[in-house]
Amino acid sequence: MNELTQILRQYWGHSQFRPLQEEIIRSTLEGKDTLALLPTGGGKSVCFQVPAMAKKGLCLVISPLIALMKDQVENLKKKNIPAEAVYTGMNATEISLILEQAVKGELKFLYVSPERLRNKQMQSCIQAMDICLLAVDEAHCISQWGYDFRPPYLEIAEIRPLLPQGTPVLALTATATPEVAADIQEKLKFKEQNIFQKSFVRDNLTYFVFKEENKEKRLLNIIARTPGSGIVYVRNRRKTQEVAAFLQQHNITADFYHAGLNLKERDRKQNLWTKGYTRIIVATNAFGMGIDKPDVRFVVHLDLPDTLEAYFQEAGRGGRDGKQAYAVLLYEKADLDNLNRNFENSFPPLQQIREIYNALGNYCQIPVGNGAGATFPFDNSGFAHQTGYNPIVTYNALKFIERAGLILFTDPYQNASKIYFPCNRDQLYRFQVENKFYDPLIKLLLRTHAGLFTQFTRIDEAEISRRAAIPLETLVDMLHKLNDSGILIYEEKSEKPTLTWLEDRMDGRYMRLSEEIYENRKKAARQRLEAVVNYVTSQTHCRSRQLVAYFGENDAVRCGKCDVCLSRNSAQLSEWEFDELLNKVKPLLKAERLTIDELTQKTDIQEDKLVRLVRWLLDNDKVAEDERKKLHWQ
Repeated sequence: MNELTQILRQYWGHSQFRPLQEEIIRSTLEGKDTLALLPTGGGKSVCFQVPAMAKKGLCLVISPLIALMKDQVENLKKKNIPAEAVYTGMNATEISLILEQAVKGELKFLYVSPERLRNKQMQSCIQAMDICLLAVDEAHCISQWGYDFRPPYLEIAEIRPLLPQGTPVLALTATATPEVAADIQEKLKFKEQNIFQKSFVRDNLTYFVFKEENKEKRLLNIIARTPGSGIVYVRNRRKTQEVAAFLQQHNITADFYHAGLNLKERDRKQNLWTKGYTRIIVATNAFGMGIDKPDVRFVVHLDLPDTLEAYFQEAGRGGRDGKQAYAVLLYEKADLDNLNRNFENSFPPLQQIREIYNALGNYCQIPVGNGAGATFPFDNSGFAHQTGYNPIVTYNALKFIERAGLILFTDPYQNASKIYFPCNRDQLYRFQVENKFYDPLIKLLLRTHAGLFTQFTRIDEAEISRRAAIPLETLVDMLHKLNDSGILIYEEKSEKPTLTWLEDRMDGRYMRLSEEIYENRKKAARQRLEAVVNYVTSQTHCRSRQLVAYFGENDAVRCGKCDVCLSRNSAQLSEWEFDELLNKVKPLLKAERLTIDELTQKTDIQEDKLVRLVRWLLDNDKVAEDERKKLHWQ
């Protein structure tokens, strides 16, 4: 057994790597800049975690997803691997403690958000760290052609000169078109092109798309015919509760999940589903990060996704165990209209974005030239009401401003309350002697929580109040007073989303929102929307082939199992025959109306095959027949 396999077995409990993992790992160990394109569930994190464990030094991981950072850090700690995360919105003392650990060589992995790289303290510490690998997760965010472009990602390449000479970059993503893949390597200043790409084809995952007005009835049929657990994705929070209640009324164990739930509720719901007590989880796209459930048998979308990238990732959560699973997308005409309406709402006029940016500065009472690093509780509905804008308009304008790298939203439920003693034990003892009222609480904290003098530690106020036999409100008040005394730092979790200003407020007229960039992003978003529409409305191309072709894989074979393939199979024509005959018939029927006899005369197609093809085209509403029995393309 080689060293890499030993590390994999020791820390991850696997006896062998998944396809392409070992090749990617060896590429980074050879010092090569590497781009890894692995579908959802392909084991991307192992590709940077194993080589880092095989080398001396620290692995610096750039990730935009705070929830995913925290999840990976917790998993590494459970394996007794020292890891921490730094991101915008954290307490300055906590950040300093973590960076000090990294500089001293006490950490093996340090996760940071891309925005953090702008910080001078961070840059100075990076220079002092012994970094062996720079890993860039969700690397599609670096490309302006990607579906989730984030300007702070463009600054990653600027820290490469701060790293030890020869430190390789490993960029990872689950979804990237050829154009995006090339852009990632250019923006990260790869020394040479170096891509490892696993086929996006999932032989065990079968895709279906149905135009369906009664989605609830169809959903019940899918659940009844498909044993095992499933995920149902919907667009908004209200709908998660409605669909879960509908399933419960039909004696199906179901629950709902969305970003508005507190951390405990999220964990409880996810654990019950993961362990099989809940069969169906109905969720928004907030559900997915950190999920490790291999036996999901079906994923159903009741609403259209905004992009095929998002759909591929969400659908890909089915069948990670390699066994048969199904991805089903249900839509109706109104969904296509809503998709277009949502697209238009996502791009408020530039002037309106600037006005809302100025209104946001006034709302937070930040003067021009100030505010960088300031964090505020933020409620979009309250902001919209106070400023007189439509909440949908403000939401989309603020998301655009966030993508420009000027502000950052943080989900409060990703954060638990934390405490830290900035003093030494002698100072604390003197405080306890002089303030006997607080002595029992301090002793309880020290007895039940480790490391309070070296790092911020998460706490559960409800559990502490139970152990201390004091009311929760009294406990929180005591913690705040200890914080005011300077003997303890208490970071209480917020009950509202927070907004952080990443840069000083500027005059809205001078915001970095050029019309050219705005129009380019809108054009790219329109193309992604059209790809979704083409995918759901196409009845002539294999679903799997359509999806993987979108990501540049054009030589995949027809799956033979999706709704399109099953329908084409009924025409009793082979794959190549069907495509060849269709390519002859389609342009003729687009040009003029023809009877079957006339069509036969204009082609060299055998009549029986032509009849089967035309019957299929009629059944699938691709052609229509007028009162004179003449056919024409719809």
